[in-house]
Amino acid sequence: MVPENDSSVTEFILLGLTQKPELQLPLFFIFLAIYVVTVVGNVGLIILIALNPHLHTPMYYFLFNLSFIDLCHSSVITPKMLMSFVSQNIISYAECMTQLCFFSFFVIDECYILTSMAYDRYVAICKPLLYKVSMSHQVCLMLMVGVYVMGLVGATANTGCMLQLSFCDGNIINHYMCDIPPLLQLSCTSTSINELEIFIVVGVNVIVPSVTISISYTLILLNILRIHSAEGRSKSFSTCSSHIIVVSLFFGSSAFMYLKPFPARSLDEDKVSTIFYTIVGPMVNPFIYSLRNKDVQIALRKTLKKRVF
Repeated sequence: MVPENDSSVTEFILLGLTQKPELQLPLFFIFLAIYVVTVVGNVGLIILIALNPHLHTPMYYFLFNLSFIDLCHSSVITPKMLMSFVSQNIISYAECMTQLCFFSFFVIDECYILTSMAYDRYVAICKPLLYKVSMSHQVCLMLMVGVYVMGLVGATANTGCMLQLSFCDGNIINHYMCDIPPLLQLSCTSTSINELEIFIVVGVNVIVPSVTISISYTLILLNILRIHSAEGRSKSFSTCSSHIIVVSLFFGSSAFMYLKPFPARSLDEDKVSTIFYTIVGPMVNPFIYSLRNKDVQIALRKTLKKRVF
């Protein structure tokens, strides 16, 4: 249970994505369809990896966890967002803080699972002879524990600092979820400590993974360019291209969202930016990884044949 502070506000009203009545119903069906595709795609990939022993490798172990994180991440945000299209979306103070906590947890988890996947590709391409040792089951397990610990630490810091604020009169959140920037705008106490905390937490959890991933793929690119076989280069590029697309979408939109100075923020711009890594990303990730992946395609055909025949 989330403890309440001395705030006189006991509930918030989420304005949602838009206030234009003519757009409410079309957007409801669009985002409902996106959520259904997200659930089907991520659950399907989780089941596919679990049922096929030849996918029980470090790369798919991380992909399994990415799909789980994306599924949970989307489920924390989208159902509540859909309510704002059909009725006044009221959320209690405790529910708001809980949503913020889980949102922070899964977003930070995604930062580090993408970093782990980049490291896995670096070892596979640049140090293939050491791959089994460097990416053993114990190493993969330790990396995943680190992913979830970093998520827990970041979510605790974000939520703990938010619980110290007071919300006296304003309770209308210009967003479709309880996110940090719109909540800070509603506070009737100083938010300077919160802004510093956000800059540190977001800076660490965006910049450190981004730099690590950039270094990994720079080394991978240099290694690929040394491959004489055109087929070998093509296979290596194909292996990494899916991950690069996902990383660019996620880190680009999240950095744009959180690393801007608070006085210069536009909440309408923030809402659009947030859509990319909270709703669009979890939907497209399983398809980006599966449509360009022969192992997943073969596993899918085998699984379907077993179920049909």
